[in-house]
Amino acid sequence: MVQSGHSRWSKIKHDKGSADAKKNVERSIFSRDIALASKLYGADPNTNPRLATILQTAKKAGFPKASMEAAIARGQGKSATGATLENVTLEVITPSTVAMIIEMETDNRNRSLSDVRNLIKIHGGNVTPTNYLFQKKGRVAFEKDERNIGVDEVLDEAIEAGAEDVEVDEDGSIVVWTEPSKTMAAAEALQKSHSLKVESSDIIWDANEDTRVSLDSNDAVKALSEFIEALQDYPNVQGVYANVAKGMGITDDLWEDLLEKLDV
Repeated sequence: MVQSGHSRWSKIKHDKGSADAKKNVERSIFSRDIALASKLYGADPNTNPRLATILQTAKKAGFPKASMEAAIARGQGKSATGATLENVTLEVITPSTVAMIIEMETDNRNRSLSDVRNLIKIHGGNVTPTNYLFQKKGRVAFEKDERNIGVDEVLDEAIEAGAEDVEVDEDGSIVVWTEPSKTMAAAEALQKSHSLKVESSDIIWDANEDTRVSLDSNDAVKALSEFIEALQDYPNVQGVYANVAKGMGITDDLWEDLLEKLDV
């Protein structure tokens, strides 16, 4: 089974963590969902009903208008001022030897690198190559609908479109894994063949299972969680990935709080 974290909204269904942390997660999800809808179906809510629905929900939740506009622009590869966004990646080792990959989209590479490097330094991390501990994958999650379509129904079309694996997550949503370059093709194929709606579509860094670092101290989990939260609060950070595993004696509440802040 795929972890429930693959469905972004499942991240705020738990009764764990502070209200502020939950609000930050909610804002992050709104921002990414708006950007995705803009990217897939266009920036105009008048001709993009999916975007219009998300904007309406975000507005009711108090998501700032400026943040909505910035997310729509980001879906088009632009900043809020219209500048072209650049993808920037940082690889990090934390004091607990957990490897991380941080992905950003920015219109000012030097400023963003400086700011995030400073956060890394504050939390005791070091910038060093870590991507060999991960695999870069495309991931598409489709909304569950009343037809309860399962893996068997979509498998042939998914494989033909380049899927490497097809699973169902804890919410009943179909999740397709592909090579990064085939992510959009897989999404479009199942949209066309089964009229499925894309819930999320992204390129992620999936940690190799045999390289995951087990954290056996609650203090270490807290420190890593605080570091990830600081990164996620930085506006240009779009993804934080870590090869972390739950060790013996770690409380469920702390572990859930950590997982809610990661993108995998």
